[in-house]
Amino acid sequence: MTELGGFQDNVARIDLSEGSVAYESIDEEDARKYIGARGLGVKYVFEQGADVDPLGPDNLLAFMNGPLSGTQVTMSGRIAVCTKSPLTGTVTDSHHGGWSGARLKWAGFDGLLFEGEADDPVYAVVEDGEVELRDASHLWGEGFHDTRDALEEEVDGSYGKNLSVMGIGPGGENGVKYACIMNEDDRASGRGGTGCVMGSKNLKAVVVKSTTKMPQPADQETFKEGHQQAMQAITESDVTAPNEGGLSMYGTNVLMNIGEEMDGLPTKNGQYTSTEAMRDAEGVDIDAERVSGENVRENILVDEPTCHSCPVACKKEVEVQAMHKGEEMNVRTESYEYESAYALGPNSGHTDRDAIALMLDRCNDMGLDTIDAGNMMAMAMEMTEEGKLEGVGELDWGDHETMIDMIERVARREDDLADLLAEGPRRVAEAKDAHDNSLAVKGQTIAAYDPRCMKGMGIGYATSNRGACHLRGYTPAAEILGVPEKVDPYEYEGKGELTAQFQDLHAISDSFDICKFNAFAEGIEEYVLQYNGMTGLDVSEEELLEAGERIYNLERYYNNLAGFDGSDDSLPERFLEDGIRGQGASEGEYCELEEMKAEYYDHRGWVDGVVPDEKLEELEIDLGPGTGVSAGDSAAPADD
Repeated sequence: MTELGGFQDNVARIDLSEGSVAYESIDEEDARKYIGARGLGVKYVFEQGADVDPLGPDNLLAFMNGPLSGTQVTMSGRIAVCTKSPLTGTVTDSHHGGWSGARLKWAGFDGLLFEGEADDPVYAVVEDGEVELRDASHLWGEGFHDTRDALEEEVDGSYGKNLSVMGIGPGGENGVKYACIMNEDDRASGRGGTGCVMGSKNLKAVVVKSTTKMPQPADQETFKEGHQQAMQAITESDVTAPNEGGLSMYGTNVLMNIGEEMDGLPTKNGQYTSTEAMRDAEGVDIDAERVSGENVRENILVDEPTCHSCPVACKKEVEVQAMHKGEEMNVRTESYEYESAYALGPNSGHTDRDAIALMLDRCNDMGLDTIDAGNMMAMAMEMTEEGKLEGVGELDWGDHETMIDMIERVARREDDLADLLAEGPRRVAEAKDAHDNSLAVKGQTIAAYDPRCMKGMGIGYATSNRGACHLRGYTPAAEILGVPEKVDPYEYEGKGELTAQFQDLHAISDSFDICKFNAFAEGIEEYVLQYNGMTGLDVSEEELLEAGERIYNLERYYNNLAGFDGSDDSLPERFLEDGIRGQGASEGEYCELEEMKAEYYDHRGWVDGVVPDEKLEELEIDLGPGTGVSAGDSAAPADD
């Protein structure tokens, strides 16, 4: 039991096989060591054992908020979903914004732990410190948007006011390995196949109904000091200042033109590093500016909604009227993000702005991760060009008309090509000898930062505990934006240590759970003051950073036990070879991964990607019951 401020000291453990709900307290020692949200969620997943089948009843699906979720802390509306990934086989955590995390806290919970598998589809209703399971058979097969609307009526609430709905579409129901969990604001826990796990449990949705009961700081003076410092930093930052440009004006897609200009935007499945290079080499009509944040704001922006306690309002809701196969389609969707636009646009060989908006809306309704969905189609396009999909189907470069329909085809596994692409890049590569066409690390595809241009992203993709990911350690903050200081994106020396530092810092913010955009303005000083003020603790900067390191090492050790080691900390070959097809600053560049890995492992104290016993002991990682291992046991070797 914990008496720390910011916690409700209430976690629901829901056994879907039995249809039962039990309530338990938060262990205070765990709360001190793993903070909350991502950290505690991973600890719960770890205790289930690393050898569970991701789609079996023993795999845990944990919805977790943190001690700062739903508080006055800026950008504290996030929630973590932690589980073993069916896409990668690693531990994964995937977060979304909006109001879900805040409302779960206000409804009286720190977390919901789903295990087992329901005989028939169900949804969970969370209200006033209790969880109830209800029949969802009538919702199975429905898109998420219709599901959300139906549940608003059934639960007698309003998802614009007191209701959050977190659920899956047909993608999760049909076992698409990169299916995601959506919420009522089209926010997604997108990466790692969390929606696929949810579907395997016959869990259609989680509905949270609450009033606003914002937790109060245990130490008001310390919290006030930290909060004032944080607000000042956010309003003075060029990146986060409200209504001053950057994220506030253009959302995450402010990076589209920047990535293009610095020759670091993966294009045509990473064959080029900018749309300009592809246009000049092949004579095609493609231009990143058409899908940029500036273009979106000028032409199709209709609203700028925000998440709980956020002055930045980075979300850009758009509305388009576009022709699709002779039919006029009107779509209003939230939000036109950089990563989504990259994968569904330039990396797939086109820059049709309105077609991307249609694809975003369809991905959201079907419940598919937009990054993996777009990159899987780009992989299929390259495979089509090379004749590797004969007899299965085909998809041509830039064919956005077919791409729009392919999203639902994949979600419902309607044909041979869709069924193949639903399995994710690793299984497609193995089935069709297409490893050279995959832009994946540990089975998850890369984001919109080319590691030949931004070397920190190279080591970041390779060492991410959840597969290729820009959000485990966001080095573009330093390489592009100069936060906390500007570093040369093409320089590889020092990037191993820099990446590890970012990874530990983001493990902290993910466990609070607050938006990573805070880190564009705030630093460890503001984090410590707000955390101490809310919880009543008196941790130092060093102790909080050690907690971030502990969380990252626990995740890595889980992966070691699941069979991963340094050989899995790799990159696609095209990023490691010299002489790339570019015409700007990146021409001839490659990613010096092995040099960065050596520096990174040395800083981490790992041996070939494996956490040694002495590091576990140094960080006081208690492996706990149910794992079948103790701190003196060796990690399992990799099996692939």
